[in-house]
Order: sequence, then structure tokens, then C-alpha cells
Amino acid sequence: MPAAAPTTHPAPPSVADNRPNPEDRTTRRREMGSHAAWYLAAGVVTTGLQAVLFLAFRPEIGAQWANLAALAITTVGNTEFHRRVTFANRSSRAGKRHLQDLVTFAFYAGYGSVVLAALDAVVPHPSAGQQTAVLLAASFVGGVVRFAVLRWWVFARARRADAAQDHQR
Repeated sequence: MPAAAPTTHPAPPSVADNRPNPEDRTTRRREMGSHAAWYLAAGVVTTGLQAVLFLAFRPEIGAQWANLAALAITTVGNTEFHRRVTFANRSSRAGKRHLQDLVTFAFYAGYGSVVLAALDAVVPHPSAGQQTAVLLAASFVGGVVRFAVLRWWVFARARRADAAQDHQR
């Protein structure tokens, strides 16, 4: 009697649905690259504008207030740009975006104030150039954190909905 051919059983749906799809990974990598490129472009423009505003306001209102004013002017515009361009293919609730604006402003305001105070503690009378340089460096570090927050919290994929949609394809 010939040996019976081994039978293969399809994986249970829960296991099959959780298998990584190489096409999804490629799409996510491409999307991540696009998001990072737009985010970087917007960050360079916004940070440049912020530095110009800081330098313009500083002589009249001092470094701390100039930093806050420059942040207030640029944060909302930057976040709106990211909503419309960088993360245009993802949706987010309006309340979540407003909360993100507030948290972003508070983060950068607090962070910038601490950085300026630390510079004042190290350098007795820092120049406008020194203050601008430390704010730019702080903005870069904060920008990396903000990108993560925008991508994985504010404009996060609805994982279950995406998985169901991918499964139906």
C-alpha cells in the first residue's frame, strides 16, 4: 500500500493574519522615507524662520520671551503643514491635533527655556549667536522626538482597520 501524501492544513486565521507581509513592509518603508523627507524639509524651513524671529525679537523683549514668541508663531503653522503634506495620507482627530499643538509648544517652550538658562549659567553674557546656536541644536533634538510623536501617535495608522483592509486585498 502506498504511503499517504502528507496533507497540509491551512494555518488558523489568527496565525495567518499575523504573518508579516513583505509588501506591507516595503510600503511602510517607502512611507517612512516620504514622511521623514517632508518632515526634514518643513523642519529646516520652520527652524530657520524661528531663528530669524528669535533674532528679531531678542533685542526688544529678551531671549526667553523671544524664544516663546518665535515658537508660538511657528508651531501651529508647522503642525498644520505636517497634517496637510507630511502625513496627508493619514487621518487624525481634531482634538488630538490640538492637544499635539499644545504639547509641542509646551515641550519646545520648556526645553528652549532650560537650554537658554543652562547657557546663561555657563556663559556669563551669551551672544545672540550663541543663544541661537543652542536653540537650533535643541530644536534638532526636539525635532527627532516630535517626528516620532507625530508618526506613531498623532497620525498613527489604525492598526486593526489597516490589517483588515490589507487582509481583504
